[in-house]
Amino acid sequence: MHEPPWVRPVVLEGEIVRLEPLAGAHLHGLAEVALDPAIWRWMPGRPHNRADLDAWLTRALDTAAGGGELPFATIERSTGRLIGSTRFLAIAPEHRRLEIGWTWLAPPWQRSGANREAKLLQLAHAFDDLGANRVEFKTDSRNEASRAALIGIGATFEGIFRSHMILPNGDRRHSAWYSIVREEWPAVKERLVARLGGQPAR
Repeated sequence: MHEPPWVRPVVLEGEIVRLEPLAGAHLHGLAEVALDPAIWRWMPGRPHNRADLDAWLTRALDTAAGGGELPFATIERSTGRLIGSTRFLAIAPEHRRLEIGWTWLAPPWQRSGANREAKLLQLAHAFDDLGANRVEFKTDSRNEASRAALIGIGATFEGIFRSHMILPNGDRRHSAWYSIVREEWPAVKERLVARLGGQPAR
């Protein structure tokens, strides 16, 4: 018998957002919020129209079907509206390690607490439910807002991977890497819960 995958589809629910496994049915919601070019400024490629979004979604679902990633739709609980996406990727069950990335929120919901709570939900699932030893993050080295946010949640900067990616415009991207390890998680969790006003991760 095959062992079940370490990271399996799950719904993660907080006070502000609900993270639910990304599916084809989310395309319409994505098309309503995901075409603002500001969202994709630091991402390796951006969708310009609904067909591009469909292709992005198909790639995400294909990778998920292969077990390499678990993409989520980020849903605003108060309205039921799709407001962004995030995912687990670089999943290495043999090392109990994974990455949180491909995270974006539509501009009206940025700085609303939605991203911070989504990170809390994902980290709590990784460390408390899956028993992860390490959760890692990477971002464009020029993305100062993302880098500050990662330091703000308690992640540790580990260095710059130079010439790490080639972007669609041909530029080379240097990626800044961060991580949280199991021993640090209790303090990180306490900080995130306090910054969200004491709301527990469920």
